[in-house]
Amino acid sequence: MAQQIAHPTAAWPRLRVEDWSDTRDTLHMWTQIVGKIRLSQAPLINHWWQVPLYVTPRGLTTSTIPYRTGAFDIEFDFVDHQLHLRSDSGAVRHVRLEPKPVARFHEETLEALDEMGIETTIQSHPNEVETAIPFAEDDRHASYDADAAHLFWRQLLQANRVMGEFRTRFVGKVSPVHLFWGSLDLACTRFSGRTAPLHPGGAPHVGDWVMQEAYSHELSSCGFWPSEGTEGAFYAYAYPPPDGFGEYPVGPAEAFYSEEKGEYLLPYEAVRTADDPDRALLRFLQTTYEAAAEPGGWDRAMLEDDPARWNDHT
Repeated sequence: MAQQIAHPTAAWPRLRVEDWSDTRDTLHMWTQIVGKIRLSQAPLINHWWQVPLYVTPRGLTTSTIPYRTGAFDIEFDFVDHQLHLRSDSGAVRHVRLEPKPVARFHEETLEALDEMGIETTIQSHPNEVETAIPFAEDDRHASYDADAAHLFWRQLLQANRVMGEFRTRFVGKVSPVHLFWGSLDLACTRFSGRTAPLHPGGAPHVGDWVMQEAYSHELSSCGFWPSEGTEGAFYAYAYPPPDGFGEYPVGPAEAFYSEEKGEYLLPYEAVRTADDPDRALLRFLQTTYEAAAEPGGWDRAMLEDDPARWNDHT
């Protein structure tokens, strides 16, 4: 079982990576299955914004997925530990989140959709992992620690909230705060408005063309990885990275530039234990964005604004 130092409802809970790695790896495959269901039905949006999941007051959702003349959605509920499938017809199905192989989860989820009258075919194997076991054959990943899944969701709640506040400062093109199931990271990306050099690709079990769509325009991206370091880590990178990107002064003091990864990292525990966690994370997000925007020559006057600019009129 995952070590719970803080109560599950604590604002910034502690969840050590080593305590829930098996559950994380299983949940990663489950989110890929659900994400691929969304991918199979939703029309393309630039940078694959039609495929991620979103944080909810109970877990993670696909949001509304169009289907023929109707719609459906799928939500991971990490409070009651159910996968909820709902359609506009009123049909509802549930798949229990409990220790079970990926193969069984895959079968139960597709069967639930079939019972609801939703025909779906998805890619048979995961992406962005070194060993891509076909979902229908995956009996290796079968762990589910409900306490750990709940704590992970509460980490995402806090990261989503603060990243959402950071997002409000930008009036240029900016992504939602969303969870990409390929690498299982919560991300938000700002764009300068300029195109980028062709991305070289190279992600495991992903076509280079997928990465080229994702990185077609110059960007500064930030997010949260649950698998990095001791308790996860916040990250920030730029594509293409401008000269001097890794040498820019960023904060707080625990933040550092990883030459190996080509990005800035801030340990989750540095935020969790800060006197003001929100302020610490916002400082990291802002200064790492400036590390891309300043040497990269972004038109910051055009792209940024004060989110409180209308407060005196309300």
